[in-house]
Amino acid sequence: PNLVQTTEGTPALVHAGPFGNIAHGTSSIIAQQIGLRLADYVINEAGFAADLGAEKYIDIVMGVSGTSPSAAVLVTTVQSLRNQGEGVLENGFPNLARHAQNLQGFGLPTIVAINRFPHDTQQDLNQVRAFCDRLGIPTAHTEPFTKGGEGSEALASAVVDLIDRNPNAAAHPIYALSDSYEEKLNKVATGIYGAEGVTLSDTARNKLRQFVDWGYDGLPICVAKTQYSFSDNPKLLGAPTGWTLAINDVSLSAGAGFLVAIAGNMMLMPGLPKTS
Repeated sequence: PNLVQTTEGTPALVHAGPFGNIAHGTSSIIAQQIGLRLADYVINEAGFAADLGAEKYIDIVMGVSGTSPSAAVLVTTVQSLRNQGEGVLENGFPNLARHAQNLQGFGLPTIVAINRFPHDTQQDLNQVRAFCDRLGIPTAHTEPFTKGGEGSEALASAVVDLIDRNPNAAAHPIYALSDSYEEKLNKVATGIYGAEGVTLSDTARNKLRQFVDWGYDGLPICVAKTQYSFSDNPKLLGAPTGWTLAINDVSLSAGAGFLVAIAGNMMLMPGLPKTS
C-alpha cells in the first residue's frame, strides 16, 4: 500500500482500487487494515456510485475482510442531480433517494454530503437539503474543492455524531453466498437497481453452469455495469423502473474470489477515449 498525503498533510493509503463500474471499486483490504490500526476513523471510498461501489463493498469486500462499516456517506452535487434530471434539479431527486434508501436498506446509518462547487447557488443547495430533510436523512455541506480540510470539517463532525448515535450499526449483504448465481443477480437487480428482473444470454448461462461444475459455486457477484444509470443503459437516467437487466457474459476472477457479470455493452478496459 502507498502512503501518500494531501497538500495539507492528511495521510491517505492508495492501493489497488479498480473502478466500481467494472470491479469491486474500493481499496485493498490490507490498506484498510493498516488504516484501522493507525487512526480512530478510516474513510474508505467506494465508487462509482452507491449502486456499484457501495453494493460491492458490502456484498464482496465486507465478507472477505470481516470489517463492517459504521456509517455511509453518500456524496452528491447539484450538477450530478441536474444531469440525472436531464437539466432539471428536482427531477434528479428520485435518483438520490434510491441511493440513500439502498444504503439504509443495508442497515447503515447514512448521511448525504452535499459537495458544494463555486457555481452552485444557495437556492439549489437549499433545495437539495430540504429534499433530504423530507426523506429523514441528515445532510452536511462540504467544500473541499475550494477550502480543503476546513471545508470538510462540518461533514466530519456530522459523521462522527452519526456514528456515536448509532453505536450498534451492523451492515448486512443483500444476498447470501449460498444463493444461486441467478438468485444473487436477481436480488441485486431488483433490490438495488430497481429492475423488474434479469435476463441471461446463452453464453452467460452456460458459463455459470461451467463455473459451478468446476466448484466455484459460492462466490459473490461483481456486476460490470455503466456508472451513469441505475440500469445497464447509460441514457436511462433518474430512478428508472420497468426495465430488465441484461447479463451478456460472465467471467471468473478466481484469485479475487468473485464472478464478474457483464451487463449491457460494458467494456472492461477503463480510461480509453471515445475517439483516438
